[in-house]
This record gives sequence, C-alpha cells and structure tokens, in this order.
Amino acid sequence: MKMPTERIREEIGQSGVISFARFMELALYCPETGYYEKKKDNVGRQGDFITSVSVGSLFGELLAFQFAKWLDELKTGRETLKIIEAGAHDGKLAADILNWLQTNRPDLFSAMEYIILEPSPTRRQWQQENPDLVPFPNVRWYPSLAACRPTLEGILFSNELLDAFPVHRWGWDAPGKQWFEWGVALEGENFRWSRIPHPASRLPRSILDLPSPLLAVLPDNYTIETSPAAETWWREAAGALAHGKLLAIDYGFTDDEMFSPARTKGTLRAYHRHHVTDDLLANPGDQDLTAHVNFSAIQRAGEAAGLRTETFCTQPQFLTRILARAVPEKIFASMDARQVRQFQTLTHPEHLGRAFRVLVQSR
Repeated sequence: MKMPTERIREEIGQSGVISFARFMELALYCPETGYYEKKKDNVGRQGDFITSVSVGSLFGELLAFQFAKWLDELKTGRETLKIIEAGAHDGKLAADILNWLQTNRPDLFSAMEYIILEPSPTRRQWQQENPDLVPFPNVRWYPSLAACRPTLEGILFSNELLDAFPVHRWGWDAPGKQWFEWGVALEGENFRWSRIPHPASRLPRSILDLPSPLLAVLPDNYTIETSPAAETWWREAAGALAHGKLLAIDYGFTDDEMFSPARTKGTLRAYHRHHVTDDLLANPGDQDLTAHVNFSAIQRAGEAAGLRTETFCTQPQFLTRILARAVPEKIFASMDARQVRQFQTLTHPEHLGRAFRVLVQSR
C-alpha cells in the first residue's frame, strides 16, 4: 500500500513533471491512503473544516422540504422517483433528509428511492455502516452515474462535491504574454512548482476567450484554476437526467468573479485542523485541497447538454426562500434556539453564507 507521496514521486520520476491536477488527484484519492480515503472524520469542529451538514440537521431538513415540493411536481404518472446524492461523505446529509421525509412526508418517503453515488469502496463502507442510515430500507449505492442508468428521474444533487475535483493551475507570463500550466516537480526530496508550457491550442476555452484589456493588466504569474473533471461530471449528470432537477451547492464564482486583483494566486487552498495554508504541496494525503467552482463553466456544461437553468443564487437566498415557503405551511414556523443558530451559521456572510452558491438546472 503506497502513500500519496510515494506515488507522486514515482510519476514525477517517470516524466520529470506532472500537472497539479494529477498531484491533487493522488493526494486526495490515492486508494486507501489519499486524504478522502483514510480520513473518515475530517469534517466538523474536531476535523479539518466545517460544512453546512456539520452545522446541524437543519440544512438537510430544509433541503428535504424543497425536494418534497419538487417531487410533488414530478411524480404524476411516472415510475418511482429518486433522490440521488453524489458524494455523500459519511452519509449524515442523507440521514437528515430521509428522517425529515419519513416524519413529514411519509407518502413520498414510501414511494421513492434514495441513491448514493460513491465511487470509493472505502467511503461506501463508511456510509453503509452509518447507524443513522441503517434503518432506511430504500437507500441504494452505486459507484457511478452509468451504473444506475438507463434513466434517472427525480433529483440529482451534490453538496460540496464539485470543489473536490482536481484542478489545473494556469499562470500568466506577462513579459511573454502567454499562459503556462503550473506543474509539480522534485527538488531533492521536496516537491516544487515547475512551469509547463502549452501551445495555445491546448489551453481551455475559458482562458483563450479572455479579453485583451484584461490580459494587459494581469501581473506576472497571475494564477487561476480550471476543472475539466468537474465540468465533465456535470455534463454526464445532465445527460443521465431524463426528467427532474440537477442541483449543486458549493462555494464558487462566476467567470467575472474569478479574476480579482486581490487574489493573484488563485482560489486553491489547503486545509488542516481549521487552518488555511497556501503551501499546497506539503504533506500530500494529510491536508484537504480545494478550489472555488467556476459556476459559469458548470452552467454552460449543463445547458449544452439540454438543461434549463432555473436558479443561480447564494446559499442564504436559497435557504431563506425555502424557509419563507415552509412557514405558511406551519413547518419550521417555531424554530428553537438551536435551529435559529444553525440557520444564522448557514446564511450569515461571516460564516457559511459568504461564498456558497446554488445552481439548479432542470429537464
């Protein structure tokens, strides 16, 4: 069983330099030893970072209310509808959603399937052993979108999935007026950054289409990220959805927001024990690596696959609208102090409400 550091060194030894996307893939997903493969409890106050799910059950309960409304719209005359969660981590969000549906919408609960898409056998086992999920007989696991076809009808969603796909890092050579890719090489036993030149024909379209006035003012070594893997996954998800909603909740920017004079090194960050660091090459496998999602690129990928964009908004806007629709139905109308604190954490700009966005597309 090889550690990510060993695998990365081997690949650099064969080629001299690897893309950061490959470095990130091995650091996070190396079988049994990558960050997401070996750290079961990396979320929450005792882990490396906080998520909307770790704040408490209210996030899942609000989503469940919205999902029930969508399923009501979709269910007439159709086969069993599904809620499909991609990247369920430890299964807590699934349990929160299912608990709410079983209690508040037993009619829907008994007529639906909850599918978890999880390519990692290790994480599937964690989820299947979660005592909060064991009581639910209508949960199914599949390793990929292709495995649960031919058709998907219902709601396909992800929460903080797209930000975990490997990203390529691109740097701007201001004197040469050209882009290059940041790769990873070895210097003794240590990893170091190395430039990988690329012809213009290999650059992603989002970079090739940048206007000349913007390029003229970019400082030397200005860095941005692209995630072809995230765009490909979204395109495949859109293609698999025969009828229903495709939803992503994640932190990210639009095309225009990706460029900021205050953010010359891109959005990629490493997280360890709630500390943020720019040392992205340190201790592969022991720290999380994550970059902001380019929601404009994701939206285009879905629309190119035939989906219609219904909503693109902030997480505070999305959750507040759900709550506003629920209160007249006397649901969440009398939240206790604990739930109020959860809602404030989910929506306040100094907490999780600052950077999280919601994209909803449909067919």
